[in-house]
Parts: sequence; C-alpha cells; structure tokens
Amino acid sequence: MSCKTCSSKSNSSPKGCKNNGTCGTDSCNKFTVFDWLSNMSLPSGQSEFLYIEIRFKNGRKDYFLNKNSLSLSIGDIAATQADSGYDIGIVTLTGELVRVQMDKKKISYLQEESKIIYRKASQIEIDKWSLFRDKEESIKVKARKFAIDLRLKMKISDIEYQADGTKITFYYTADERVDFRELIKIYAREFRTKIEMKQVGLRQEAARLGGIGSCGRELCCSTWLTDFRSVSTSAARYQQLSLNPQKLAGQCGKLKCCLNYELGSYMDALKNFPKKETKLKTEKGTAVCQKTDIFKKQLWYAYVGEWNNWFLLSVDQANAIINENKSNKLVSSLEEYTTENNALEESMFENVVGQDSLTRFDKPRKKKNHKRRKAKKHVN
Repeated sequence: MSCKTCSSKSNSSPKGCKNNGTCGTDSCNKFTVFDWLSNMSLPSGQSEFLYIEIRFKNGRKDYFLNKNSLSLSIGDIAATQADSGYDIGIVTLTGELVRVQMDKKKISYLQEESKIIYRKASQIEIDKWSLFRDKEESIKVKARKFAIDLRLKMKISDIEYQADGTKITFYYTADERVDFRELIKIYAREFRTKIEMKQVGLRQEAARLGGIGSCGRELCCSTWLTDFRSVSTSAARYQQLSLNPQKLAGQCGKLKCCLNYELGSYMDALKNFPKKETKLKTEKGTAVCQKTDIFKKQLWYAYVGEWNNWFLLSVDQANAIINENKSNKLVSSLEEYTTENNALEESMFENVVGQDSLTRFDKPRKKKNHKRRKAKKHVN
C-alpha cells in the first residue's frame, strides 16, 4: 500500500519520504481505483476518453482535460492548469473508468469549463515541487503560532504548496465562524505569496492526516471512503452496542463511520421484532421486555415486580401473544412458552455432533497385563 521509496533500509528504519504510506510527494495508493480495463483495447471507431484523473497531496483528486492528447499512464507526473500558474500531480486513472468516476461525482464534461493538462513535468519542475513540499512542515508550525498569538479559535491542520510556489492553501478546522483577515495579512507578509484559507470538517481533517483505527487498519476515510454520511447514536442502539463515547468515537472525535456499515442488516433483522416498549399481558401478570438477541431471534421478558425471573421467548411467540392481546385475549402465562423453548434447545444441542464420540477414529490403547508380570516375577 505504499510507494517504493517507503520501504525499509537494512537497519529496519524507513527510507524515502519517511511518511510510511501517507506522503504527499508520491502516490502511496491512497484512494486508488484499480484499472481493470488497462489490458483491454477500445472497440473500433471509439476514441479514448480525454479526461485524466490526477492526485495531489493527501488524496485530493481532480479531473483534467488531455487537450494535447499526451501519452499518459498511471504513475506519470504531470503539470496541470491552476487558478494562477501551474500545479503538479500524479496520474492515478485514465480511460473509460475516469468517465465512471466523473459521473459518480457529477462532474461536467464541458471542455470550456475544464482545466487542462499542460505537459509531463520536467525534472526541474519536479525538483522545485519537492523543494516547496519540504518547506510545508516548518511553515505549518509558524502558521499555528501566528493563529495562537491572535487568539483565534481555529486549528491549522495542514497546508499545501502549489507546485510553482505562487500559492499556499491553509486547511483549518473551527467550531464557529472565525474572522481571520488580520491573520491573512500576517501570512502574506511573512510567506510572501498568495494565501488561500479552506475550512474542513473534523472528518475531512482525519482523512487528510491519516492514521490507524482501533481495528488495527488504516482509517477508512483516508484510504477508500469518499462520502461522509451522518452517524447518530441510534446506529449504536440498533446494534446493541455500549453507548461509551470513548469506544464509539474515532480519531476525528465524531462517531465512527463504520457504525453505518452493518446498520442496514440490523434494520432488516429487526423488522419482525416487536417494539421493546410493547408489554405482554397474561393472566399471571404484565411482562416487560428486558433483553433481545438479534442473531438468535430471541427475547427475554420479566413480570412486573419479579424482575429477577426472566423468561425466554422467540420472536414468533412474542408476536403471537401480542396478536392475542390486540384481540382482547390473555394467554395463561409465559412459562408454557419457556418450556417449549427449553425442549427445542436441548434437542438441538443433542443433535449438533450426534451421538458419536470425538475419539472414535483414535486407535485403542492396549491394556497392560500387570497380573502376568507379577506372576513371572514370583516364579523367577
């Protein structure tokens, strides 16, 4: 998942850019789309799609028109049009899959509005680009110090130099509106270049910076996740997770995006479950739901006033009792349903491995005849 320069030296220390797969000067395969059409030729009479996908620092991608019909392939470094001057990025996708990506992101094909690719970057341009990238860390430290001195409630999370050095983009996070006009004047006077401020959310900040999640893998937002859907605590409730903010929150401080991954399956499974607040009315008393097991489709009920004594019911049994209650009928008690569940559970466990022994294929050991040995000793 990284470029060749990120591999280790003989003494196990990282070489190259030393960012271990999250560098901004090479591809590192962040948000990479596998080109499964690369070894297939176009049908006769169909021209190649003119747009190229190019990646910049920290997974930022844009689509450019290959107006000059340059021969570009994945991994090439190209000089592209910018608002002022030029920028340099790495080609990450070509061909028909670029059309699919642009349709997915609803980007227009109008060539008049599209930025173009100038040329393949020369070695002088690449060296200049690398020189500006090396300055970014020290500039970020200074930028944060200026913001702190002005007592602005904002955080400079990352900066990005344009390849020709004519513009610096400052990415910041803030909980409320910030007046940074004075800050921009200080930046322009100190760094002597055009300044652009871009506010990003906490999720976007985590995606740009990257990291390792609690699952032990790279963050989804920094590797493949491109759309950030809202996550609520109801997603954790449906999945019966503990509402512990420290476990449910990701590195961005918000609820983890992965809480939405299996939510649809849980919602489908819970369609047949009765509502938790629905009470079961019996001749013995009213029962209240205490616990549910979504995978086994089981519920535990307890009579009002007898909270320590729980009764196990299946989803169908609970729905049957509710239907009886709707027609103003009362079942005798929950005990009769519980005995049925216990009998069914016992029979299922008996037939899991059958009546065969787990050691039925082992060779039987020969019994040692201690009596014969003792008799021989006495004879001798």
